[in-house]
Amino acid sequence: MMQRTRPIEDDMVKETDRDKTKLAMKGSSYSGLLERHNIHTNNVEHIVKSLRKEGIDVRVVKRGEYDEEVVRWADAIISAGGDGTMLLVASKVLSKDKPVVGVNTDPERSEGHLCLPVRYTRAFPEALQKLFRGEFRWLWRQRIRLHLEGTGINPTPVDLHEQQLSLEQHSQAHRITTMDSQWRKGTVQESFSKPSLLPVRSLNEIFIGESLSSRASYYEISVDDGPWEKQKSSGLSICTGTGSKAWSYNINKLTEQAVEEVLKIGKSLTGLEIPVNRDLIEKVTDVYNESLVFSPDDRRLLYSVREPIVNRVFSSSRQRGFASRVCVRSRCWDACMVVDGGTSFEFNDGAIATISMSEDDQLRTVLLKN
Repeated sequence: MMQRTRPIEDDMVKETDRDKTKLAMKGSSYSGLLERHNIHTNNVEHIVKSLRKEGIDVRVVKRGEYDEEVVRWADAIISAGGDGTMLLVASKVLSKDKPVVGVNTDPERSEGHLCLPVRYTRAFPEALQKLFRGEFRWLWRQRIRLHLEGTGINPTPVDLHEQQLSLEQHSQAHRITTMDSQWRKGTVQESFSKPSLLPVRSLNEIFIGESLSSRASYYEISVDDGPWEKQKSSGLSICTGTGSKAWSYNINKLTEQAVEEVLKIGKSLTGLEIPVNRDLIEKVTDVYNESLVFSPDDRRLLYSVREPIVNRVFSSSRQRGFASRVCVRSRCWDACMVVDGGTSFEFNDGAIATISMSEDDQLRTVLLKN
């Protein structure tokens, strides 16, 4: 047996060495990745042991094993990872009565805005005791729901969580899911005459745009049942209060350099004695950027048009604004509608998305009291 297993061990060593070489060529460190893996694994084990010590029945599942059956089984769900893991977990929890708690299992390298404060990562029993004693309050995070209708619609998503896809692979994945859907039904589904509610909810944002980022996205938009407006831009983002700290914030924020230049122009045009110093620049920048953030339980959407093209044909009456309902009709060639950066739906010419909120879609999360 030893003679048979030894070559296998040698092959494993050679494969590991090859992996180390490939990572080094990419500027990554095998030992660093292994360290991060061990930190995450140890913190997950700490959470599981803490729960079982309190007599709580626990099922540990990986990303690929997380499905609707797991959600139905659980009374509450703990997301062990970072914000990305929390978004994936939340996307499959459709009941507002099922609590979701995020624990940041790699706090040294992950921000974890959606998770418990990082001190509870290694002191999870303390967080549990606070929950048992009721020393917390519910935070009902509003989420976005999506209705699809129009021509060429396929509600089957492509899951981006487990794969990094090239543009060609992404387009091919959508074509494959479309063909699979048609084969299963035995018919070619040309359109949905009535809006179809997609079985996914967005905690952060919806992004609509061409898959090739250098190509302008062409679409029509209606805000709160207003008139349709033709637009070309780098894409459209629609976020919740939770998502207002994420991608939407970085789309809309101002830099100190931009604020300084605007203040200097204002000073020269008005002749006013504006003290364009470092303190004023920082204060104006901070006040403006803080105005972009709103509460997770706010029932409004914030839409943002990225880099709008304005000319004789295309307009953009407002680059950003709050709304209760946004409708988008695609005029794109190879576009997608991406939910929380992880679930992608084909969204090409003739597809219509209605983006809104409902009280039934709130996500129940917790804020521990200090």
